[in-house]
Amino acid sequence: MSKTPPKPLSEVEHIKAGSRLLRGTMAESLVDPVTGSIAPADTSLIKFHGSYQQDDRDIREERRLQKLEPDYSFMIRTRLPAGVCTPAQWLALDAISQKYANGTLRLTTRQAFQFHGVIKGDLKPVMANIHAALLDTLAACGDVNRNVMCNPNPVDSRVHETVFQWTTRLSEHLLPKTRAYYEVWLDGEKVAGGEEEPIYGPTYLPRKFKAAVVVPPLNDVDVFSQDLGFIAIVENGQLLGFNVAVGGGMGATHGDSATFPRLADVIGFVPPEQLLAVAENVVKVQRDYGDRTNRKHARLKYTIEDRGIAWFVAELESRLGFSLQPTRPFAFEHNGDRFGWLEGHDGRWHLTLRLESGRVADTGSAKLMTGLREIARIHTGDFRLTPNQNLIIAGVTPEARKDIDALAAAHGLEGYRLSSPLRLNALACVALPTCGLAMAEAERYLPRVVGLLEERLTAHGLQNEKILLRITGCPNGCARPYLAEIALVGKAPGRYNLHLGGDTRGQRLNRLYRENIDEAGVLEALEPLFASYARERQPNEGFGDFTVRAGHVGVPSTAPSPSR
Repeated sequence: MSKTPPKPLSEVEHIKAGSRLLRGTMAESLVDPVTGSIAPADTSLIKFHGSYQQDDRDIREERRLQKLEPDYSFMIRTRLPAGVCTPAQWLALDAISQKYANGTLRLTTRQAFQFHGVIKGDLKPVMANIHAALLDTLAACGDVNRNVMCNPNPVDSRVHETVFQWTTRLSEHLLPKTRAYYEVWLDGEKVAGGEEEPIYGPTYLPRKFKAAVVVPPLNDVDVFSQDLGFIAIVENGQLLGFNVAVGGGMGATHGDSATFPRLADVIGFVPPEQLLAVAENVVKVQRDYGDRTNRKHARLKYTIEDRGIAWFVAELESRLGFSLQPTRPFAFEHNGDRFGWLEGHDGRWHLTLRLESGRVADTGSAKLMTGLREIARIHTGDFRLTPNQNLIIAGVTPEARKDIDALAAAHGLEGYRLSSPLRLNALACVALPTCGLAMAEAERYLPRVVGLLEERLTAHGLQNEKILLRITGCPNGCARPYLAEIALVGKAPGRYNLHLGGDTRGQRLNRLYRENIDEAGVLEALEPLFASYARERQPNEGFGDFTVRAGHVGVPSTAPSPSR
């Protein structure tokens, strides 16, 4: 009997295999004076180094008519475990954005910084300056484990510092071992041979991989949306260990039913000292069994969906040499941020600021970039980027509150005091004009659509209801839209799919409610639902819960029971 021939590998797999552990021809591309772009194969490899090649789509057609190449630039993303940085690092990144980028910083939904508008000739200076600030961009993108998230919980939990340390160790443990990053960007000594990737292998993972650590009752990392999640189990202020969750993911493709968002399965409990071994072997299972033919089917969620969670657990435990313990009880209360001043257990204070779409910029009367620069110059604690694109000025002494309050007020950083709950909790990806995948606006559209929805909510007496809205320019899910109570997923310019029925704990997927509708269609679809919600909701019932209970959407998928 003849064997079934192996499926052909995707083009990216061939690029990785021939890249000499992510080197490719990047060094040559960077000094090519003929173009503002890099070689096509290098556009795949540079992602592993924390950057994407982009161009300004607003002027793409104009430049084509002028027979000019696209207006190429690069987005650069930092690796910042748990989103924690020092004031000195903030100032260094601010300076980079002013000198080499578009004068703004963007805080991502993975608790990292992004620079936009960096031209090819400035890539190496930017990387060198990031390195000088004791930061890097390695593995911020690409087919590897990306920035490891952890809820920035400086207030309630004395165990948070321990959990943060495990988050950092996890990030370091899963970093690629290649020296290519240091050779290409920092002029490091070239390696003559003998390199290897003990965790990833020579072609790394079939697709991106996302990990997060979370301390209940806060689920702001949306742990069930991650390929790998660790849920801290704390008793009497002591960290006992972590429940392990695997197989979450947000991405999908319009019109392709074989792609879909999925919530992670909780598969067991491990003590802290087993966390790194579990993470490494989850990655290795995906390395060996993930789909390397179809990149749209290459995430861990599809490996688990195709083979079954029982198979995955058995394969994982076989590699570990021990069994996972039964899952421990846990409960989440919400997945949002808590704005304004909150006092920590040690008497220090923490100020959470709202930064719409995570964009730090000076615009009009709101001088957010300048204000945060001035705060960084006097702040003695740290900065913590939240998974919801906001910022915590953490570890403020009681004596320093007055000065930080004054700077925040003077520079328009107190928007959280006046914003509606809808506006405070809304998320949007960057989308147009720079993201090559965007089909519709997101960040630039968010202020307008929030304003329109605020009007309709106010008309029904719902202006104080916390409703979770998320917008993305395409179905890939960078702002975790499929967990929102209301989500707009870009379908075409000015047109979106409307999804409803998520919850505010990050434990239920929403469902498609209307497809390919414009702004008027969105408002028309939501108007009767807002009216019904105002009349018929039960006490403390969220909008997403109402749409499910009242039958407006089918019962969406939910995260596994904590007692599983």
